[in-house]
Amino acid sequence: MTTEKETEEVRATARAGSARRALVGRLSWGLADQAASSLSNFVVGVYVARSLGVTAFGVFSLAWVTYGVVLNVSRGLATDPLVVRFSAVPQAAWRGAVARSTGTALGVGVVIGAACLAVGLALGGRVGPAFACLGVVMPGLLLQDAWRFSFFAAGAGRKAFVNDLVWGAALLPGMVVAAHVGGVGAFVLAWGASAAVAAAYGCVQSGIRPRPGRARSWLREQRDLGYRYLVENVSLSGASQLRAYGLGVIVGVGAVGAVRGAELLLGPFLAVLMGLSLVTVPEAARVLRSAPHRLGRFCLLLGGGQAGAAVLWGGALLLMPDRLGELVLGHVWESASPLVVPVTLAVAGAGLGTGAAAGLRALGAARRSLRCQLFASLCYVTGGLGGAAAGGTVGSAWGVAAATLSGSAVWWLHLRSALREHHRNHENHEARTS
Repeated sequence: MTTEKETEEVRATARAGSARRALVGRLSWGLADQAASSLSNFVVGVYVARSLGVTAFGVFSLAWVTYGVVLNVSRGLATDPLVVRFSAVPQAAWRGAVARSTGTALGVGVVIGAACLAVGLALGGRVGPAFACLGVVMPGLLLQDAWRFSFFAAGAGRKAFVNDLVWGAALLPGMVVAAHVGGVGAFVLAWGASAAVAAAYGCVQSGIRPRPGRARSWLREQRDLGYRYLVENVSLSGASQLRAYGLGVIVGVGAVGAVRGAELLLGPFLAVLMGLSLVTVPEAARVLRSAPHRLGRFCLLLGGGQAGAAVLWGGALLLMPDRLGELVLGHVWESASPLVVPVTLAVAGAGLGTGAAAGLRALGAARRSLRCQLFASLCYVTGGLGGAAAGGTVGSAWGVAAATLSGSAVWWLHLRSALREHHRNHENHEARTS
């Protein structure tokens, strides 16, 4: 006859199995969503590289890096606080937060997009039209990204995946039209207009209308996290932008295209890395709530797994014949192929660091994560530009690899300290309430 203790053990085992299946399901949707998103970005990059050549591809890459900076502004103010505070919450609380969060993202897109448009019109030349077109499409790009994070906060990764499929489907005819029109600006418009289609569909999927008028209240309520995440995110993408601009000045715009080409070769792995990043903070927050003692191990497995996978992917790229590289990147391959090893090491370092970063975000240790990111960004700019001055494009790539690995070590040191502090505070709280 089954005892009550045995019955409870069976139930606990069943609950644990169900939790593991749910975790695997959420991670799988994160990977699938990022695969769809990164495939779209990969197709755009390859299409532009083959269609316009290394110099024009460098101009496109400058616009792409600028978009990355603005995207991180939006995430810091709008979606990062949403993911930290509104993952696995009641539906009503999530819906109210999403309306304000997506409204904030849309508002950021309108304001900064207008600035990009003005700068682009003033610049003229090769670079100006690309930045003007980026300003036009910026609101749609940021709103589409906000929907993805909103769905993952709710554990509805399938909706984010479908939204990215819609973006990809709209992108294909846009690329064909852009190829007929010609010029970097046409490709930027096609890329951003297709994102706007997916952003509009996100409203249909969620049944929520973004409320830009509530952005001020959202920023006020989340200011303890939002502004620190803003500085943290912008220091990351801003460092990348400074490195790209500096590389263009020191070596030439073609060098920017070569670096972007090498990063495209790591596109499939970066899809995995970014796909996991969509769900790592919500999952780390869930681990913290259910089993705080397991958070460190969760982050170590996450970071170590990503670093190891990056090294394996880079090793496979080294075995790739030149003929295949030229088929993918065209004339960009010749200047991108010497960068495969340092770019792989840089991505491995970034993957290792994201495990610790997820843990700090879940703990709400915004001050610690900000310090880590500022240090890592300073290393990135110093290594990238110092390497460019000393050894050109290849030197810049090796400088970034060394900087990324150094930054990862600092992330892990701070996570260890934050975990000790959390456990100590938890023990003190239990002692006071007992």
